[in-house]
Amino acid sequence: MAKNLTSRVRKLFRNMSNDPTKDILDEQENNLQQEGTEQEATENVASGEEIPVEGLPAPTEAEKWQKEAADWKDKYMRLYAEFDNFRKRSIKEKSDILSTASANVIKDLLPVMDDFDRAAKANETAENLQAVKEGFTLIHNKFNNVLAADGLKPINATGQTFDTDFHEAITQIPAPSNDLKGKVVDELEKGYTLNDKVIRFSKVVIGQ
Repeated sequence: MAKNLTSRVRKLFRNMSNDPTKDILDEQENNLQQEGTEQEATENVASGEEIPVEGLPAPTEAEKWQKEAADWKDKYMRLYAEFDNFRKRSIKEKSDILSTASANVIKDLLPVMDDFDRAAKANETAENLQAVKEGFTLIHNKFNNVLAADGLKPINATGQTFDTDFHEAITQIPAPSNDLKGKVVDELEKGYTLNDKVIRFSKVVIGQ
């Protein structure tokens, strides 16, 4: 409102003949108009509005949406690329862990293989059967110790109550005694756990 009043007063002075302040007022009005334009442009930038370039038409609503869609697509593609790289890296790391674990187990079993080779060579000329049996028992125990160190444990089945979490029933037979009803009477194939997770169920015969 004050700006309009000032403009009207200045116009009144300009209409007066031989007014020495006319040029000064014109210059002040031009400066005021320029300052107003710059302030409006600054407010538009602060509010996020696009300022039309002189000589070019202002962007339409559809063009604004297309630009925003392109920005979102670019962000999506970047995120997808990062996730794909992460997925490939995870698969490679898991594969490396499995291959390394297998290599460690095989490395631990090599001394047992050496014992088998020496025993097989010694058995070619062995005459003492008891010594052969003892050598076989030593190698068997060493083999079990290596596997146990890597987390392998046998499942105790015979005489235990049948448990589907550890046992797989092959057949049922009449229980030899009342205390063996519903329990494992015989074990046909030993089961094992690896780090407390069943990797093979015990195949058993159940008393009924």
